[in-house]
Amino acid sequence: MLLLRWMVLGPITALLFIGVGCGTGGGNSSGGGGAGSNGHGSGQSGTGGDLFPSGSVGSGVGGAGDCDPNLTGTVRDFKAYNGGAGHPDFETFTGNGLKGIVKDMLGADHKPVYASAGPTQYTTGPNEFNQWYRDTPNVNIPIPFTITPMVDANGKATYNNNAFFPIDNQGWGNEGRPHNFHFTFELHMTFVYKGGEIFSFTGDDDLWVFVNDHLAIDLGGLHPAQSDTLDLDASAQKLGIVKGVEYPLDFFQAERHTDASNFSIQSTLSFTNCNPIVY
Repeated sequence: MLLLRWMVLGPITALLFIGVGCGTGGGNSSGGGGAGSNGHGSGQSGTGGDLFPSGSVGSGVGGAGDCDPNLTGTVRDFKAYNGGAGHPDFETFTGNGLKGIVKDMLGADHKPVYASAGPTQYTTGPNEFNQWYRDTPNVNIPIPFTITPMVDANGKATYNNNAFFPIDNQGWGNEGRPHNFHFTFELHMTFVYKGGEIFSFTGDDDLWVFVNDHLAIDLGGLHPAQSDTLDLDASAQKLGIVKGVEYPLDFFQAERHTDASNFSIQSTLSFTNCNPIVY
């Protein structure tokens, strides 16, 4: 199930909140924002509410970025396992999540590095995991997808999609289901760290966020909805960031199990990349 809510403070300041994963409820969740049905189109967005903890966003957070917050990444479609017909990591596992599936540093190719020599509670092994975010013929089909948040008169942008099915009837198709559930989403951004930025994340199924190549959010594994908040000031030393410098933010999500998909992002980042970054 995927929950995506995206908020921006300042003209192009972005707030990042991500929820991802498989749900146990009925097929489509109700709420703001429908599914984005076109692979290269923009996902529809709703307004949503503020997801930051009360009082966590101080004055002077963020600032005007160089680009509109229209973020294009890559969705990769997989077939459900179904006893061997598809990928063994999709429509296979359920559980309560597991930290440490990936290493703390992003790989030189800008992809997460699998941390185990063999299987984990929620993954089959390194060879299978390495296909999640890499174009692999006969295993996945890459499809570009753009997230477009709504920006209000005060410069606050929100993306909230409680039925996040960006590749319905595309790729391998829906496999007899009302939606295409089995996919990963990879998104790369750059921003200038100004101080005071806060990220809040919630959701179920795998989600990893890297800042300056350091793992900043780890919500790996299949699990019920979980949340995490990243205070960049509090984590600056760990992430190796200093104010006034541009850094990459790399986002990796997986939707691996039916039967719901919600996606939400909130952030106060000031983005500096105007064109899609694709690796």
